[in-house]
Amino acid sequence: MQSNRGTPLTPSQAASPHAAAVADSSVTRSASQQALILAGVCIAVLVLPLNFGGAAVSAPTIGTALRGSPVAINWILNAFMLSFGSSLMVAGALADLLGRKRVFAVGVALFAATSLGISAAPSLVWVDFLRALQGIAAALVLAGSSAALAQEFDGHGRARAFSMLGTTFGVGLALGPLLAGFLTQTFGWRSFFLADAAIGLTGFALGVPKLRESYDPHANGLDWPGAISFTAALTLFTFGLLQGPESGWSSPLIVALFVGAAVMAIAFVWIEGRVTRPMLDLSLFRYPRFVGVQVLPLATAFCYVTLLLVLPTRFIGIEGHTAIGAGLMMVSLSAPMLFVPLTAAHLTRWMSAGVISAIGLVIAAIGMLWFSGIGFDASATVLAIPLFVIGVGAGLPWGLMDGLSVSVVPKERAGMATGIFSTTRVAGEGMTLAVASAILAVLTRLRLADALPGSPDASAHAVTEAAQRVATGDLAHAAAFLPALGQPVLVHAYDGAFRVLLHMLVAITLASAIMVLGFLGRTPSPTSRDPASPTLS
Repeated sequence: MQSNRGTPLTPSQAASPHAAAVADSSVTRSASQQALILAGVCIAVLVLPLNFGGAAVSAPTIGTALRGSPVAINWILNAFMLSFGSSLMVAGALADLLGRKRVFAVGVALFAATSLGISAAPSLVWVDFLRALQGIAAALVLAGSSAALAQEFDGHGRARAFSMLGTTFGVGLALGPLLAGFLTQTFGWRSFFLADAAIGLTGFALGVPKLRESYDPHANGLDWPGAISFTAALTLFTFGLLQGPESGWSSPLIVALFVGAAVMAIAFVWIEGRVTRPMLDLSLFRYPRFVGVQVLPLATAFCYVTLLLVLPTRFIGIEGHTAIGAGLMMVSLSAPMLFVPLTAAHLTRWMSAGVISAIGLVIAAIGMLWFSGIGFDASATVLAIPLFVIGVGAGLPWGLMDGLSVSVVPKERAGMATGIFSTTRVAGEGMTLAVASAILAVLTRLRLADALPGSPDASAHAVTEAAQRVATGDLAHAAAFLPALGQPVLVHAYDGAFRVLLHMLVAITLASAIMVLGFLGRTPSPTSRDPASPTLS
C-alpha cells in the first residue's frame, strides 16, 4: 500500500489498502506557501483536541442549564466519541474516493456549522444530536488533513509537517480544559462552541484555498454493509451501557440492545471476510504483535482518556470548583502530552518501544492509585502531583503507538494497519468512557441504597435516578430524589464509588502493561512513521 510518492499511507487512507495518490505534483510550492498551508491545517485541526477535553469541562454546566436526563448528559461526550470512532474508516475511504482536500474542507465546514448549532441549541437533545454530527465532521477533518498533508510535503518536510500536527494535538489537549473553563465561567457554555467555530473557520480560510486535490485512482466505492454493521454494533453496545443503570441490566430493552450489538458485530466480521475491498482487513489480526498494539489505545483510554472526561464532573459538580479552577487542575493531567511523547521517541534508542510503553502504563497505574487515596478536601496542588504522574505515564505509550501500529506488520500492510489502529483507538475510547460511566452510576447506586433507612422497595426508582444524577455531577437534583439523605451523603457515596472505579482502572492498566510486555517487549523501535504524527486521543 504505497502512494505514488513511495511512502506508507496515512490513517485517512487506511480504508483503501491499494490506494495511490493522484495529485498535481507539477505545482511547485514556495516555503512560505507551504508554511501557510501547514499553519491553516494545524489551526483547523486544533478544534478537535480543544473540543475533546473542553467539552468535558462544559458538560456539567450544559446539563444544569438545559435540565437534561443523566443519560442525555452522558451523550454530550459519548455521541461525539461514538460517531467519530465509527466514521473514521469511512472518512478515509471517502477521502480516497472524493478527494482529500474536499473531504478536509467539508469536515472543517461541518464542524464549524455544528459548533454554531450547539451554541444556539434550545435543548439537550439538540446538543447530543449536533455532537454526533460533530463527531462525523471530526473524522472527515482528521482523515482529510492527514492525507492532504502527505501530498503537500515530501521527505523531511513531511516528517516535520506531521510532527507539527502532532504538537498541535498536544497543545489542544493541554489547553482545551483551561479554555473551556475560562469561556464557560466568563461568558457561558455557549461561548466555547462559538470559539470552536471561529478557530475552525480561520484554519479553513488559511489552509484550504492553497491545498492541492488528490484522489485514489483505484477507489471504486465504499463498503457500506461493513460500515453500517460496524456503526450499528458500536451504537447499540454504547447505548446499552449508558441506559443500563437507569433501565436495569436485565430489562428487555437492555438485553435487546446487547443482543443486537452482538448480532451486528458478528455480521460485520462475516461481511469483512467476504467483500473484495473490506473497510477493515481482519487478516491483520493474524500477527500476534499487531494484536498487542491494539492493547495500547485501550489501555491509555482507561488510564488517561476516561479521567480526562470524567474528572471535570467530579471537580465541578461534586467538589464545587469553578469551571476555571477545574480547567487549571486538568492541565496537570494533560500538560505532559506536550513533551512526554517526544521524550518516549528518544528513549527508543536504548530500549524497545514495547518496554517503554509497559513502563509508562505502570507509572500511570501508580499515579491513579496515588490519586485514589487523596480526600475530597485536598488542595489543588496536592491533586496536581498524581495527575501529572498519570499524564507522564500515559504519554510514554502515546508517543509510540502510531509507529508501532505499522512497524509490527509487513510494510505493504502499513496503511490498513494504521486505519485499524485508529479505529480501535477512537472507538475504544468511546466504549471505555461508557463503561466507566456505567460502573460509576452502579457503584453510586449501591452506596445510596445502603445509606437509606430500611432501603424501602418503593424508593428503588428514586435511588436509581439519584445515582445517575450524582454520577453526572448534578447534586442539587439528586438530593431532590432522596431528601432524607442530604448532599453530604451523596458526596460520600460518589467518593466511595469513584475510588473503586480508580482501583478497577489501576487493575486494567497493570494487566494491559503485562500484555504489552508479553506481545511487544522485544519489538524493535518503530521507524516507519514519525512518532509525533497526529492523533486526537
